[in-house]
Amino acid sequence: MGTFEIRDDFYLNGERFQIISGAIHYFRVVPQYWRDRLLKLKAMGCNTVETYIPWNFHERRKGEFDFTGWRDVAAFVRMAQEVGLYVILRPTPYICGEWEFGGFPAWLLAEEGMRFRCSHPAYMKHVLDYYDELIPRLVPLQITHGGPVLMMQVENEYGSYGDDKAYLTALRDAMLARGVDVPLFTSDGPEDDMLACGRTEGVFQTGNFGSQTRERFAIMTAHGLKPLMCMEFWCGWFDHWGCGKHSTTDAAACAKDFADLLELGHVNIYMFHGGTSFGLMNGSNYYDYLTPDTTSYDYDAPLTEDGRETEKYRLFRAAIEAHQGHPVPPVDIPAIPRRAFGEARLEACAPLLPLAGTTKATHGVLPVSMERLGQDVGYTLYRTTLVNERELRKLQIVGANDRAQVFLDGQPLVTLYDRELLNAHEFETPVPVRPGAVLDILVENMGRVNYSYKLELQRKGIDGAVVINNHQRYGWDMFTLDEETLLSLRPKAMEETSGPAVRLLSFDADEPADTFLDMSACGKGTVFLNGFCLGRFWDIGPQKRLYIPAPLLKAGRNELLIVETEGRFGTVALMDAPELG
Repeated sequence: MGTFEIRDDFYLNGERFQIISGAIHYFRVVPQYWRDRLLKLKAMGCNTVETYIPWNFHERRKGEFDFTGWRDVAAFVRMAQEVGLYVILRPTPYICGEWEFGGFPAWLLAEEGMRFRCSHPAYMKHVLDYYDELIPRLVPLQITHGGPVLMMQVENEYGSYGDDKAYLTALRDAMLARGVDVPLFTSDGPEDDMLACGRTEGVFQTGNFGSQTRERFAIMTAHGLKPLMCMEFWCGWFDHWGCGKHSTTDAAACAKDFADLLELGHVNIYMFHGGTSFGLMNGSNYYDYLTPDTTSYDYDAPLTEDGRETEKYRLFRAAIEAHQGHPVPPVDIPAIPRRAFGEARLEACAPLLPLAGTTKATHGVLPVSMERLGQDVGYTLYRTTLVNERELRKLQIVGANDRAQVFLDGQPLVTLYDRELLNAHEFETPVPVRPGAVLDILVENMGRVNYSYKLELQRKGIDGAVVINNHQRYGWDMFTLDEETLLSLRPKAMEETSGPAVRLLSFDADEPADTFLDMSACGKGTVFLNGFCLGRFWDIGPQKRLYIPAPLLKAGRNELLIVETEGRFGTVALMDAPELG
């Protein structure tokens, strides 16, 4: 048993203690690599690891909780303790984290009138149901119970979202009532309004920033905050599709700010190791327009996406050594090899739309959003038969997110994205329509927004209407193509197709090693490896290759299922290095 107290400074078992922490998201690293990443954090000189806990990773469907295998956050925490690290946990309902919907489960959006991050009764009931399952699993991990957990977070960057103090108080009290007895904290940007809106009584307040350490800490000091802690020192940044090039920061300048943090207070490096947003769990931002994040969450962190040390890692370790006045003890960590397994073999191919039409359909007068169809991620196919139109002059998809591909009798008509969905698309040359023509609209959830008030505008698919030539079209069949359904779309032969298609490929791996799937010759879509969803690819970059950790490979034949939506497909190969653009 131990104690962790916050007074004029941090005190661990009665002794003054400086937190030097780094963020590793257990949900972005395969469990077989948790120990490797934790050891590398310790070897850089850190004494603590921090992680979010995403609600939608553990309760994907209402009332169905999963804390096993990859989702066993308690196992991650115990492993951190085994390698000699303390832990900071962030079990807040909302995490941001460039993660799908900021960690909220999509089923919340199926409820009419749902409001987020406030004292809305329906929202709070779901939060407390979740906490009834989650918090008891965390209580034994606290330092007061012999575990490594020093602190837990109440809310995340709330000061840049709202100012409902009753909500913050309710979250605090819910954690205390369920047995949390280590200090609680919040984290906000070091700006006056953010710090004021995010503050609640009895909860330690920290700051999030990535530069100008002295100036940021001065603002926090003016608000009476002591001790000073940067809970998210942004040592890099994330990429979004179409951003042009992989985001990087100057390593030397970053190390200087890090050294200032060591001198003046306490720090958690965000991210120490970014990892990968496997599956379809990347988030998005929306400022002037929609910017979905790439599958890679490399973050230009001290460790690369596949766990390699960088110059930033070496400079940060040197800063820690200079601050402490002695070398960081070496840690023996086995190397993880990289391998190029060569070109994958194409074995079967079939058009996507006919395959999708063989899955279970829901019929409705009006199109219905993904969430109301019981779907969280992936694509939804909306299909109708045109009986009144003789030509298609104008098309509007109302209340839709995010990217819609429109097909008439299987032929591509137009692709609409973001705001284009809400504005009428007028065809310069009217498109003729035969009696009984099939109109398909394939809508992709590109990743729900994870930041700002737009959280409440994240229903995907079509949640309003399809307007054709100024009249609404009624009568739709709707096919939910989530990860499980996409995996079931297995082509059995080699059919020729020039449009969206599902392809089955294979390659051989003679020994386990990390590798990178080169998708640069393909358009856009989703990749599965041996039934596991690796994530998205898109030829607009900057990411061109998908990271494959060795534990996902099988000895011998490995199978790739690729859902490609643009009709562009070329050579797919397994390479021995990343290409983030």
